[in-house]
Amino acid sequence: MRRNDREVTKFSDIIAIIEKCDVCRLALNDEDYPYILPLNFGINITEDNNLELYFHGASEGTKLKLIAKDNRASFEMDCEHTLVSEIERGSCTMEYQSVIGHGHIEMIPDEEKYNALCILMKHYHMEHFPFNKAVMPRTTVYKLVVEHMTGKIRLKRNDKH
Repeated sequence: MRRNDREVTKFSDIIAIIEKCDVCRLALNDEDYPYILPLNFGINITEDNNLELYFHGASEGTKLKLIAKDNRASFEMDCEHTLVSEIERGSCTMEYQSVIGHGHIEMIPDEEKYNALCILMKHYHMEHFPFNKAVMPRTTVYKLVVEHMTGKIRLKRNDKH
């Protein structure tokens, strides 16, 4: 990272950023260009302090075809956006917090789908949300096992908290 003064290195601080985000952009390998898509997600921290990002979607389509060919993926998420304009100086910048990383995707078997969907729901609801289980047979659930990630915070005065 070019600007180490903005880098977030502590695992718990990176997780705090992720918990504020509501969309994760997943980049998959396609033949000519990367294929990127915005997804809802859930997070799970394993017993050995590794991060897993859970996703769900239809049981067919481009995304699943690309994952079947190459299960490596990158991700990006960001939050806390504030436009900062300094008219006197003629400058404009954006405050934000972000996380990027990469890993590999694993498909979730049917017998683990319910728990995985609960992880997804937990990210968006403070308490248990009783989702409709009838959609499970036609829903594909998968996780990105994160192998590397970095966080970044850009504040006006670069005041990290």
